[in-house]
Amino acid sequence: MQSFDSATQAKRNLRSAIENVAARLGNTPTICRKCYVHPEVLTSYLDGNLMLEIKSEIDGELRDALPALRPEEAAVLALLRGRLERETEARLTSQSVAGGKAA
Repeated sequence: MQSFDSATQAKRNLRSAIENVAARLGNTPTICRKCYVHPEVLTSYLDGNLMLEIKSEIDGELRDALPALRPEEAAVLALLRGRLERETEARLTSQSVAGGKAA
């Protein structure tokens, strides 16, 4: 999912994602949203917490799998973790700046 700077953009992103998934599944966006997407996923995205929750879950799973990885796989994992960490920090920074403007 794309990042967003406003609630309007977040809702636009969700609508676009659901429309794309619905088209791929051969359903309408309404059916897709009601039957295939858990409401907590949508709420978490709108709250800006989805990336943090995904990161936390992935960290736990990968931490358990790390000893079984080959060196090349561990290097790619480190690269991806670094990118996710930077994106998460950037999102948190932009949200705190946006929150400061609204106050």
